[in-house]
Amino acid sequence: MSVINKIRERSGLAVGVIAVSLILFIVGGDLLGGRSLLFGGDQQKIGEIAGKSIAYPDFNAKVDELRAQFEQQTGRAPAEQDIAQLREQAWNQMLFEIAYQKEFDKLGLKVSPEELVDMVQGNNISPAVRQAFTNPQTGVFDKSGIISYLKGLKNLPPQQQQAWANFEKNLASDRLREKYEGLMRLSIFATTAEAQKEYQAQNTKADVKFLFVPYYAINDTTVKVTDSQLQDYLDKHKDEYPGVNSRSIQYVTFSVAPSKEDSATLYNDIKNLARGLGAAQNDSTFAQQNSDVRVPLYMTAGEMPEQLRASIPTFSPGGIYGPFREGNTYFIYKYGGTKRDTSFTARASHILIQPAAKTDSAKAEARRRAEAILSQIQGGASFEALAQTNSADGSAQNGGDLGYFKNNGQMVKPFETAVFGATSAGLIPRLVETDFGYHIIKVTQPKTNVLYRIAAIGKTITPSQITRDEALRKADEFASQVRTKEAFDAKVKEDKSLVMATAERIPEGANQINALTEARPVVRWAFDDKTDINDVSEPFEIGDQYVIAVLTNKTDKDDVKVTDYKNELTAKVRNLLKAEQIVSKLGSATGSLEAMAQKYGAGALVETVPDVNLATGFLRSAGVDPVALGTAFGLKPGKRSKPVVGEAGVLVLETTKVTPASAVADYALYKTQLQQNNASRTGFYINEAIKEAAKVEDRRAKFY
Repeated sequence: MSVINKIRERSGLAVGVIAVSLILFIVGGDLLGGRSLLFGGDQQKIGEIAGKSIAYPDFNAKVDELRAQFEQQTGRAPAEQDIAQLREQAWNQMLFEIAYQKEFDKLGLKVSPEELVDMVQGNNISPAVRQAFTNPQTGVFDKSGIISYLKGLKNLPPQQQQAWANFEKNLASDRLREKYEGLMRLSIFATTAEAQKEYQAQNTKADVKFLFVPYYAINDTTVKVTDSQLQDYLDKHKDEYPGVNSRSIQYVTFSVAPSKEDSATLYNDIKNLARGLGAAQNDSTFAQQNSDVRVPLYMTAGEMPEQLRASIPTFSPGGIYGPFREGNTYFIYKYGGTKRDTSFTARASHILIQPAAKTDSAKAEARRRAEAILSQIQGGASFEALAQTNSADGSAQNGGDLGYFKNNGQMVKPFETAVFGATSAGLIPRLVETDFGYHIIKVTQPKTNVLYRIAAIGKTITPSQITRDEALRKADEFASQVRTKEAFDAKVKEDKSLVMATAERIPEGANQINALTEARPVVRWAFDDKTDINDVSEPFEIGDQYVIAVLTNKTDKDDVKVTDYKNELTAKVRNLLKAEQIVSKLGSATGSLEAMAQKYGAGALVETVPDVNLATGFLRSAGVDPVALGTAFGLKPGKRSKPVVGEAGVLVLETTKVTPASAVADYALYKTQLQQNNASRTGFYINEAIKEAAKVEDRRAKFY
């Protein structure tokens, strides 16, 4: 009886314990291991900027705000890649609002309401406002359009009012940044001494002759590098090898690419759709409802894919054309007549001859060369062949072909006037001069403003569930048989259909691994505290393939190890050991450099470089080598250096001639050049300095 009473006394406590246990079982992941602060810790902390902690809910709210703006502007939900960019944008905004704002406040920088009005509708309108209110048809900016829009703003939906408020906020932020960066640029100054040094570096010339023994002349396998040598080198060059949190993996993929059966099934489906498209009274609606790809209803010949364009001569109203395959998509088209466009389209090829300099003599020389080429073409020479060997434009590799283009400013005005002034295909019998140089032009398709009405259906081949299941079966079978790095390597070696890829030093925030896009699941697995080196993952579905990875290395920003930079350190130390061998073999050889090279034997070269300068010097086989170049300019003419351990090998240098830079009275040009070069990097340096001063801690990779 006493036992029963004890049980009754304790029953209330037992029920309480069970209730708490059930609650923790249901939501424990969120309360204890997730992003909650219920039991202390900082699981919700997504980062820290200038001493201010950034909580996950606050950051997510910022992302949601940007997501809403994105959907309003584009009319669609953001894809995964868009969301990653929105998160980056949100983080940068927070960095600006916290870290940058502190700097602005120190300097008293502000954008007043009056200044903002001036930027939007006053005398100094922001380029962003100009772009937003420029008529896309005429290219003309009209300030009255802004005023009219603002007067009617209160009558617009709340979303549009909020969008404008965000736009003005961004205008003010951009202006603040411009002011700050402007002040920083004004602080950049190059002294006359610096300008003089730059002038001399660019204009002092030397003729250099040298003996060069490249490191590759000694086989790598003959030089043994020990771990202690690597550690010793790392200890002496720590600043060159900063610590970073990263992971290295090897992986194999199992493709989920559509099979031949999937392709055949889709081909039959699209033939059925072709019959439906042909019979449809409202063919554009039918096409839109059944197509995986949006295709405009009206197209010029130039906008058509090549296979459809080739069918133009056979077009008849209501005719069905295709299926045509483009990549993994089959297209069918229904022709529905033509109409006239307001603009014209043409196709042309050209050969561009550019002057070597902006001088009258250089322009005259370029014109003579262009006229000679034009004469060759008029005499029967191949336009395409001459374009490939003479044109300064990127179209040269295509025989000068520029493809189709419209008369809407895509081309510079004189070029556009010449092409659209032609009434037929063929060579334009005169040179056309533009700011780029002299053009020899052949019109391959004369202008036309015909628009073709084309209802199109595009169906993309996708893997069937059977195909997906088969790929997953293979991936699961592989994963079940390899739980260690050794087993992983053995299985890859055994299965010749598998290709093992390597990804070194993946950062924690990476979204892509080599060609694998949206690979965050693999990255998160690699950085998981429970994942050890040589662990093998389960299959990850990444895009159209399954990925199985093995973790091969970890690096820690606070603990740099030799293994973090094993390949780079080995190459450096091996070259130093080779340098010792080369210097020892050269010994104290005398005589000409040719005699020294002959005595050294295989691998030694003797080269001469005339008119090399200190600023941009290139020593032929030795490449760009600052130490060797500095040594050469430090020698008096006729003197020889001791062996110099360079970047690519060992050199013995002789400076045969030095031509000093001529004296100039004014170094203003070089002073300006130095200041502009430094100013062009101001924005980047400011951002890095502010982040460093703000001691930014970015933990976003732990959450996404």
